[in-house]
Amino acid sequence: MYAFVFPGQGSQRPGMGQAWRDTESWSIVERLARETGRDIGRLLVDAGADELKVTANAQLATFTLSLVILDAVRALAYPAPTAVAGHSLGEYSALVAAGVLEPSEGARLVAARGAAMESAAAAHPGTMAAILGLDPDGVAAACAAVDGAWVANDNAPGQIVIAGTAAGVQAASGRARELGAKRVLPLPVGGAFHTPLMAPAQDGLDAALAQATFRDGSLPCVANVDAEVHTAAAEWRRLLSTQLMAPVRWRQSLTRLGELGVTTFVELGPGSELSGMVRRTVDGATRANVAQPDDFIGLAALR
Repeated sequence: MYAFVFPGQGSQRPGMGQAWRDTESWSIVERLARETGRDIGRLLVDAGADELKVTANAQLATFTLSLVILDAVRALAYPAPTAVAGHSLGEYSALVAAGVLEPSEGARLVAARGAAMESAAAAHPGTMAAILGLDPDGVAAACAAVDGAWVANDNAPGQIVIAGTAAGVQAASGRARELGAKRVLPLPVGGAFHTPLMAPAQDGLDAALAQATFRDGSLPCVANVDAEVHTAAAEWRRLLSTQLMAPVRWRQSLTRLGELGVTTFVELGPGSELSGMVRRTVDGATRANVAQPDDFIGLAALR
C-alpha cells in the first residue's frame, strides 16, 4: 500500500524547477501563475537562495513544484495511493492530491498564507532550528526553560524542530545540548512557524480559508495537528487554521499511515528530507522521492 507525502517550506532550493520546464506538467506552473499573479516559473528556475527563503516565495514555489511532480506521476499511471499527508505547507499539496482542494484554490490559499506569515514574521522576527538526538520530553523541557522558544515540528525519532525568537532559539538550543542533544541545525526559513509568533497571520489566513471551497476527499489525508485521518470537507477549514500556530505532529502522522497499512512512502517535491524521516520512523518501510524527472527510474522499481 502506498502513500504520497509532500514536503513543506525549507525544502526549496535554487533551480529546483529547471528540469521540469520541458515537460507537459509545466503547464501547472503557467496556470497557477495566472491564478495568483505571481511569476512562479521565475521562482522555480532563476531565483537565488535568499529570494527563495522569503516565506511568500518559498511556499508558493514549493507547493507548485509538488503539483507539477504529482501531475507527472499521475501521467505515468502510477498506482493510486492509499492515503496522503503533507508536512506543514505540504498539507495543502496533499489536499490537492486527495481532491479536497482544486489546484487553483490551493494556490490562492498558499499565496494568502505565505503573505500573511511573511507579514507576521516581519512583525515578530523569529527563526527555527532542528534538535537532533534528544527525545521529545527533553526538547520540550529545553524550550520550557527559556523565554521565546517552542516545539514546532516533531519530525522523527531524534529530530525535533524548535522555533521562536532568535534569542529564545539560541537559549533553548544551548539547553538542549546540556540535556544531551547531539547537534543543532539552523533551518533556512523566514520566521518562527507553528508558534504563537505567527498570531498576526491568523486573521489573514482565516479570511482566505473562509472564501475557499473544500470538497470531501477521495483519499484519506492525515492531518498535521492531530495525526488523524480526515476526509470530510467540513473539517479542513478548522484543521488548516489550527495548523498555523500548532506543532506539526509528523512523526505521529507517519506512524498513523503505517497503522493504515502503508508500506511504501513516495515523497513528491523538492528534496528528500521526508524520506529520511520515514526511514527513522516506520520500520521496514520502502521509500522513494521524486524531485527531478530522473527520479522516475527509482519510482518505477517500486511498482
